[in-house]
Amino acid sequence: MIPPSHLEMGAGAEFDAIRGLLVTWGAQAAGIGDDAAVLAIPASERLVVSTDASVENVHFRREWMTAEEIGGRAAAAALSDLAAMGATPCGLLLALGIPKEWLSELEPLARGVGAAAASAGCPIVGGNVSAAGELSLTITVLGSAGQPIPRSGAREGDIIFVTGRLGGPGAALRALLAGQQPVAAHRARFVAPVPRLREARWLAEHGARAAIDISDGLVADASHLARASGVSLSLDERAVPCVPGVSVEDAFASGEEYELLVAVPPASDIRADEFEREFGLPLTAIGVVIAPGASAVTLRGSLAVGLRGYDHLS
Repeated sequence: MIPPSHLEMGAGAEFDAIRGLLVTWGAQAAGIGDDAAVLAIPASERLVVSTDASVENVHFRREWMTAEEIGGRAAAAALSDLAAMGATPCGLLLALGIPKEWLSELEPLARGVGAAAASAGCPIVGGNVSAAGELSLTITVLGSAGQPIPRSGAREGDIIFVTGRLGGPGAALRALLAGQQPVAAHRARFVAPVPRLREARWLAEHGARAAIDISDGLVADASHLARASGVSLSLDERAVPCVPGVSVEDAFASGEEYELLVAVPPASDIRADEFEREFGLPLTAIGVVIAPGASAVTLRGSLAVGLRGYDHLS
């Protein structure tokens, strides 16, 4: 049954599909059916908005994941952009391009999106459904933060921390591309990433002043943070936390981690042991901000210079 908070919609396949989504989402969706969503944010906070696309045969292949996993992964990736800014989610919109051969999977796709949104405490407030040649989920997320954490806030002397352990998604992807079954723990990190929303807010409250989520790989995203801040970073490869069975080099290059890379002033009260007690997740110092101006990332250790991350147009 469709909750009464939504507006009545007309006849036709498009609205039938939307009604099916609403039945699946239940109370997780709010106020669907108007031309636009109207949201309230705290008066002392700023609106934070991001859009992320997940496209069949670009970001995933049908044989790799269930429809529910595809939906959940797409929503988690979008919500991770709010985590990178230290924002609290307040709304999610889904623009769904769906081929005929995927129509029977509409309900599990919706379940996946709904589960990820629910775990983040984020209502689904609108979107669009359209026919398409390949499945695509374009997800817009809205949040609020009193003081959003930019990429551009790192300063010389800051300590660079990373949450979690790296390398699982990259290892899973290599196995899938080779036609092999990934290690279960690696596959779980690839198909069911967790946006570090609570962790980001804690880090912001304890003094973090620059952050980025690791979607393109540690080296690539460290470079993005360095360039945005107008500084250089020196990272110690020996300190990078890796999942079991993954080399440091592969952990540096692994994308779609959705862990956080943050720059923290030395005088902050961030303590790794306190963070791990709070979230059951390691927080590891892996480098420092060394100089303004050059916008470079240097690696201390034996890795070859020139490691690259994911390029969305390659």
